Amino acid sequence: MTTLSLLNNGNQLAYVHHKSTLPDALGILFCGGFKSSMQGQKALALEAFCTTHNLSYTRFDYSGHGVSSGNFTNGDIGAWLSDALCVFDTVTSSNNKTIVVGSSMGAWIATLLTQQRANKIAGLVTLAAAPDFTEKLLLPALSEQQCSTLAAGKNIHLASDYDDGSPYPISNNLIEQSRKHCVLDKKINLNLPVRLLHGTNDQDVPYEFSVQLMETIQSNDITLTLIKNADHRLSSAADSKSITNTLQSLIEARQQG
Repeated sequence: MTTLSLLNNGNQLAYVHHKSTLPDALGILFCGGFKSSMQGQKALALEAFCTTHNLSYTRFDYSGHGVSSGNFTNGDIGAWLSDALCVFDTVTSSNNKTIVVGSSMGAWIATLLTQQRANKIAGLVTLAAAPDFTEKLLLPALSEQQCSTLAAGKNIHLASDYDDGSPYPISNNLIEQSRKHCVLDKKINLNLPVRLLHGTNDQDVPYEFSVQLMETIQSNDITLTLIKNADHRLSSAADSKSITNTLQSLIEARQQG
């Protein structure tokens, strides 16, 4: 499948779009995590699911991620939300409606996107959600010296257990600008189905983040599924099955309704 690109805020955003052959088919948009790419295991597993079920599917790289252009340290939640909205508005416009799936940081972005495009969305699914992680996880873990370095306009580097193991560069811009988009301090009204999945053995983002997000979102159709012993990646065969079963149930409920 060909990787395409579109322009947003001066950056070329790479994306892959699989178009359904059904005129009224639902679509699925996948929003990846912090420093991840659209070549990740969950992104590709969802593509296989959508291909099998003849659903439209879109995966993409935020600016500064994967093969999209841009400097990662110039990015923040607001900028990456803008990227997601650009892809949603431009690429998924042919969908009947879209189910937005967000993983980790992508769940934060997917929640914000769903809030802004609710009339075009058939459901929100979050995987190991990390809303407000810059405030609630990142900042509390920094030393006084690291905070001083950031305040001086210099980047710091944090160890990573993901991808190639290279440290994550963190900028003060990421923290300051992302603060404007926090969601756990307010109520979010969504008149659509919401499904949250989180592993009980998530060492990176405790499942309590999904509990808080569930309490924040006001919906008459919202559930949280805790997957026993699953980690942050949610990438085992059983975890993938839980994710696709969740999507299948949303699709069937819409078809029956």
